[in-house]
Amino acid sequence: MRAYLRAALVASTVIGCGGAVWAQSSNPFSGLFGGRDRTDGPVSLRFQVQGGEGLDRTLRNASLITGALSEGRTTGQDVLAAARADYARILGNLYDQGYYSAIINITLDGVEAAEIAPLDAPAQVREVVVAVQTGPQFRFSRAAIAPVAPRTDLPDEYRQGEVAGTGTIRAAATAGVAGWREVGHAKADVAGQEITADHIGNVVDSRVDLAPGPAVTFGRLNMRGYDRMNPRRLHKIAGLPEGERFDPDEVEDVRKRLRRSGVFSAITLEEAETLNPDGSMDINLTVVEQKPRRIGAGFEISTTDGALLSAYWMHRNLLGGGERLRIEAETKDIGSDTSGRDERITLRIDRPATITPDTTAYVLTSLARMREEDYDEDTGTIGLGFNHIFSDRFTFDTGVQYQFSRVYDDLGETDFKVLAFPTAVMWDARDNENNAKRGYYLQGDATPFKGFDGTDSGVRVLGEGRAFYSLGPDDRFTLAGRARIGSVLGSEIENTPRNYLFFSGGGGTVRGQPYQSLGVEEIQGPNGPIKTGGTSVANLSAEVRFQVREKIGLVAFADYGEVWAEDGWNGTSEWHSGAGIGVRYDTPIGPLRFDVAGPTGGDTGEGVQLYLGLGQAF
Repeated sequence: MRAYLRAALVASTVIGCGGAVWAQSSNPFSGLFGGRDRTDGPVSLRFQVQGGEGLDRTLRNASLITGALSEGRTTGQDVLAAARADYARILGNLYDQGYYSAIINITLDGVEAAEIAPLDAPAQVREVVVAVQTGPQFRFSRAAIAPVAPRTDLPDEYRQGEVAGTGTIRAAATAGVAGWREVGHAKADVAGQEITADHIGNVVDSRVDLAPGPAVTFGRLNMRGYDRMNPRRLHKIAGLPEGERFDPDEVEDVRKRLRRSGVFSAITLEEAETLNPDGSMDINLTVVEQKPRRIGAGFEISTTDGALLSAYWMHRNLLGGGERLRIEAETKDIGSDTSGRDERITLRIDRPATITPDTTAYVLTSLARMREEDYDEDTGTIGLGFNHIFSDRFTFDTGVQYQFSRVYDDLGETDFKVLAFPTAVMWDARDNENNAKRGYYLQGDATPFKGFDGTDSGVRVLGEGRAFYSLGPDDRFTLAGRARIGSVLGSEIENTPRNYLFFSGGGGTVRGQPYQSLGVEEIQGPNGPIKTGGTSVANLSAEVRFQVREKIGLVAFADYGEVWAEDGWNGTSEWHSGAGIGVRYDTPIGPLRFDVAGPTGGDTGEGVQLYLGLGQAF
């Protein structure tokens, strides 16, 4: 590719003399000089571009002089060095736009920069003028590339009559090589090229020859750099399909699997320079293991719900096979006005590459102590599950869990025992997981459960969808929406585990309303109805996000929630809503969120609530 690029540049027959760079052309330049003055400290920078609509901004942004002045490097030596380098930089940008007859003059206080020796730089420069005459824009008289593999996606711009930019030629050559690699020809390359610029007709004749090379299969995975990791397990986690036809996507999948394991701080995959006698190609893998242990913490604060604190300790390579042990503890509703303090501790072990390279098996144990407004609940859960990643967007999770919970309320002491089979699917098409501006997210959960000793059997379903759309310059305005619906089917509310029921209210559902403030009162106790969650729920949220500055954003939002007493969204129901505004401050790990909200409907809350947390609300 290097030889090909050099040929593409030389074909334009560019001549340089006396600091001015131009190419011979029989066509006169059109248009008038125009430019905008810009002053950066003591140095005035002026661009004058003749021809090439819209090029003024492009060349200005690409200029090293612009960068130097914006960074405060204004000495004569700094300005001269940037100016001398800008000749080639500006010319390259013009070539990319199809201008091969350009004249470039860069003067420092009236003296051509190319005529000033590097050691004779002036002590200070007052005025810099960059004058560009683009000349005519060249177009393809021929745009040929061969042979081309089936289903190769060549750029539409690489064809006769289109603008003959060098970037387009490079893109066509790159796409041609990639097309052959996609069908197993790992050593495909550019074999030759003939690119000629005709300065009389203002056209470019381009012909690129490709050399597909032989069809290749995957050979061995040669591994090095590992220390604590078992090499057999490393090979299995990588999942290179040895013996199968070469596919660059498979190499990228190996990289993704190793990165997901969390064991390595650096991963390098290289294709062997030469093929094996049988036509296979080895892949060389070099890894660097990172420290195995990690700790972290999180927090969220609400004026009514109190504080939430969480922390975790993780071991990334517990037994030398990429196993990940994570112990997480959470305490919430600290200082809550409506309920007691809730506590939870979870232990989970994940083992990657179980059954398939993209399947992770896990074992989890969880203990929870919940102190709600109308009842207390202690819960223990143990389970085994499998998570399979079909693609970057599609994930499937299934498992089996046994749960025991004991509830204390006006009815006394009630036990719930269930054997559950939770299954979840997720499709994530967001452009950014932590701060999405475009795309959508879909998740569906279904948990069939078998009850014992008075606990009913049924299925709990929950679905959630999120959508994001941005508009305006640099996507400064973002419209975000979320819908969430769920129901417990086939089980009577009084015989359903309380943690399977649905509440509404709080930072995760309806901001401005107290946490889990909306439920139902269907179960009769000796002192009247007992408040629990409902068997069906629906929540809607809408946000308008505005990026005020690079790191600061504003948000206006409105939330709605409704809870039903019966399954299938039947029976009596109650609703509430809330709205508010917030501020976001971007950090490397996601936006810091501060929201102020109040109730706008329903009778479950009053007054203003404040929320502070990390990450967007959804």
